[in-house]
Amino acid sequence: MEFRVLGPVGAWRGDVEVALDGAKQRTVLAALLLAEGRTVPDTRLCELLWGERPPATFAAQLYNYVSRLRKYLGAGVDIVRQWSGYQIRIGTARLDLDDFERLAEAGRESLHGGRHAEAAERLHAAMSLWRGPALSNVTERLAATESHRMAELRMAVLESRIEADLLLGRHVRLVPEITQLVAEHPLHEGLRGQLMTALVRCDRQADALATYHEGRRALADELGVDPGPLLTEAYRAILAGPSAPAPAVVAEPSWHGVRPAMLPPGVGDFAGRDEELGRLIRALTAAPAARQSVAVITGMAGVGKSTLALHAAHLSRATFPDGQLYADLGGARGNAVEPYDVLGWFLRSLGHAESTIPKGLDERVRLYRSQLAGRRLLVMLDGTADYAQVAPLLPGDPGCQVVVTSRLRMPELTGATSIEVGTLNREQALALLGRIIGADRVAEEADAADRIVELCGRLSLGVRVTGSRLLARPHWSLGYLADRLADERYRLDELRLGSMDVRERLDSSYHQLADLGQLALRRLALLRAPAFPSWCTAEVLGVSRHAGEEVGENLVDARLLEIVESDGGRRQRFRFHDLVRVFAREKADQADRMLVAGAGALSGVGS
Repeated sequence: MEFRVLGPVGAWRGDVEVALDGAKQRTVLAALLLAEGRTVPDTRLCELLWGERPPATFAAQLYNYVSRLRKYLGAGVDIVRQWSGYQIRIGTARLDLDDFERLAEAGRESLHGGRHAEAAERLHAAMSLWRGPALSNVTERLAATESHRMAELRMAVLESRIEADLLLGRHVRLVPEITQLVAEHPLHEGLRGQLMTALVRCDRQADALATYHEGRRALADELGVDPGPLLTEAYRAILAGPSAPAPAVVAEPSWHGVRPAMLPPGVGDFAGRDEELGRLIRALTAAPAARQSVAVITGMAGVGKSTLALHAAHLSRATFPDGQLYADLGGARGNAVEPYDVLGWFLRSLGHAESTIPKGLDERVRLYRSQLAGRRLLVMLDGTADYAQVAPLLPGDPGCQVVVTSRLRMPELTGATSIEVGTLNREQALALLGRIIGADRVAEEADAADRIVELCGRLSLGVRVTGSRLLARPHWSLGYLADRLADERYRLDELRLGSMDVRERLDSSYHQLADLGQLALRRLALLRAPAFPSWCTAEVLGVSRHAGEEVGENLVDARLLEIVESDGGRRQRFRFHDLVRVFAREKADQADRMLVAGAGALSGVGS
């Protein structure tokens, strides 16, 4: 069996293509293959297939796509269910992308070792695996997510292949090919430098100089910048004549002078959080010698950690003249991104061509930290899953500042400035609602506005969703929406609009729990008490008090339970945020309900 993604996505058994049903099924297959053995969450597959508005039957449809894939691919390939997602295990089958990367790496090693003919053979073999634009028959969402990265991989190997051919004296036949490539990619300095080299070796110095000037004009018109130092050096070498031959290959510009600006836009309706915002801005703008180099913003799902961090980052940009790096690490969606991939994004943003980025994680970390040395740069790591994901992304230079957002407290980041973000107070929640729909509209129905923010549990995301829904439906009164929210059975349905989805955020926290944690959450939510003692966890699980306390603490760490009373840890009382309780009750099954109802020890809880 062979899988192909370097062109139209497909599966082949020998010389016969396996019949697949259409773009959506091919999208599922491609997403699983590109995950390289990692689990792809249902939420991610749903987004790739249907975007922000999936059908009500999306879970059944996704199951059908996977079921038919299993049937078509046969026993040699396993698609296994892992938590809330799927993982593909291809066994002895081949993936053309793996073959491409293996041949490309071998070709680069031969090139660096001076074995030019061997390098050219391997790099030509790698390029021959491409059958057109990658992922050309999948949904637009997957193509938009992955095609640019794969095109960059192809371009990096193509440059290495051209370099090997130039070193073998094949410049005459290269000129038409590189001329076409430069026409297609006029701002690509590496290709333009290689064309200049080939033209000079064909004794076409005038054409080589014209190629440089065309590139200089294109860079100035499109980007407002001058050619990079190595392209300029190649130009000067041509002017100097044969005594100073042009270099065989012109590399991409170095990182010097590159100022990444990766921050997403902030929100225009930021409200409240004056204390937390002040603390964070003071931490970011303090003199390097007086500040902690890491700030950690923590809190439950949907509480507004990212909004606060981005607002402060934009307000503090002038403090970081060398730019800002940003990565959504996927922890908030239960789809954690590997540090290896994030380092690749960062190094490319710092001016590195794909061919210059190391293949090993440790080498990427060393290069990344070397590039940041001596610079004042802001690094924002949003939606962090755990410390292991953050550690390789921390700069070594104290002049750089890191902002981490996470549901976890990250005690491993010793000395960090820690900012806890709680739910909004009543005034802040009403102010946020007013910023979205207008203060006059809130004042006209003040009682209904109060009900809305309380039914949202004063959770920032919940208030934003309700405000956006009222903005989209100006014919709705606030009282009408408050009545819709009042029914717990449908409350989380009401708190969803596009990519803003309270249930989805809570679901990602839930699925990161161990089995006992999920069980405890569902059963504790069925207790008819606003708060309950910690021993209830052991009771609903049927485990020892010690084991139950550990599960309870894990739920607190995951921000799915809150501590309302504690005598130093020996005796504690917990409570749920209202929306977490609603969510957990949705998850509870009949067995959970029967156990809690029949547990005599729980009958007096809360009394």
